[in-house]
Amino acid sequence: MSFELSREHEEFRRSVREFAQAEIAPHAAQWDKDHHFPTDVVHKMGALGLLGLTAPEKFGGAGEDGDFTSLCVAIEEIGRVDQSMGITLEAAVGLGINPILTFGTDEQKAAWLPDLVAGRTLAGFGLTEPGAGSDAGATRTKAELDGDEWVVNGAKQFITNSGSDITSVVTVTARTGTREGADGTSRAEISTIIVPSGTPGFTAEPAYDKLGWHASDTHPLTFEDVRVPASNLLGDRGRGFAQFLATLDDGRVAIAALAVGCIQACLDMSLDYAGERTTFGVPIGSKQGVAFQIADLQVMLEASRALTYKAAAMKDAGRPMKEFKQAAAVAKLYATESAVTATRIATQVFGGYGFMEEYPVTRFYRDAKVLEIGEGTSEVQRMLIARGLGLPVE
Repeated sequence: MSFELSREHEEFRRSVREFAQAEIAPHAAQWDKDHHFPTDVVHKMGALGLLGLTAPEKFGGAGEDGDFTSLCVAIEEIGRVDQSMGITLEAAVGLGINPILTFGTDEQKAAWLPDLVAGRTLAGFGLTEPGAGSDAGATRTKAELDGDEWVVNGAKQFITNSGSDITSVVTVTARTGTREGADGTSRAEISTIIVPSGTPGFTAEPAYDKLGWHASDTHPLTFEDVRVPASNLLGDRGRGFAQFLATLDDGRVAIAALAVGCIQACLDMSLDYAGERTTFGVPIGSKQGVAFQIADLQVMLEASRALTYKAAAMKDAGRPMKEFKQAAAVAKLYATESAVTATRIATQVFGGYGFMEEYPVTRFYRDAKVLEIGEGTSEVQRMLIARGLGLPVE
């Protein structure tokens, strides 16, 4: 297998870049200022085929096998101009479409995927709770079977694409009972339930006032005696924990791709500014203190991109899950921490102007931090990597 992007991937990159420059870049700053979620851009991304890159043709997607690498290319290029729209795409596919596509029945796929793939609607993935973040197995949301219906009660938080005007459904992890473990102790049985938007008792609370990702749709969710058909169980009962772990493995690589787009943007902005801004009669790019930091950006970009697309290629090639999980964690950890460092460097290159909202570097600075937190914190990635090395870390 090769980790080098194909000619087709590079051609696809150019088409996504042209779209991002034309449809997103001119408006990103205003959307950020207004905390505006542009649903029309979701529709346009759907029309371009970006939401269907991993879905079969029968649902309007790109092909039977999908192409995870192409999705990462698209996320990188969208994230290069606007991280909010980059995470919108990442979550729409990785957290919205992917669980239904991977674990859903034929009926569930037929009901939800065509509109999601076309970008007419969005789906969310309700995992994180007020008391269950990195320890997602500690979920307290419950779903009880009452006749032929699930009754869901609980709360979720930090859920992307969950409360927009075009959100059609959220898949929710919930405790559906207890099971006896091999050691004789009882463990929570966690399953995944499909909850359509507008179901009585299901409320998307007011959107968060976030540090960054201002144009991304993010809400806390509450469920009060929410009733859905028993057939809305996603996959097998009690397999919710395994389902969300698999979902997060893919998502970590996609978040790494978003981080690569952030680093690329920082390099682009820093190069332009270092060539234009003069001090003591010469461009600041001629000063080692600036030039060497920009050189570091190039190193971080190349390494992050290589790790990200190696992991994506492993996913597309069907490499053993153990190998892919390790590669995903490595890519996510390195690329996201590099993105945070890259925004600090870029802001320093801009000096006082880097502190002014009229320059996009400030937006990337605010947006970058959450990359080290979402879809598994840096600490969780280090734990996973250490375990992959055989260390019994807790």
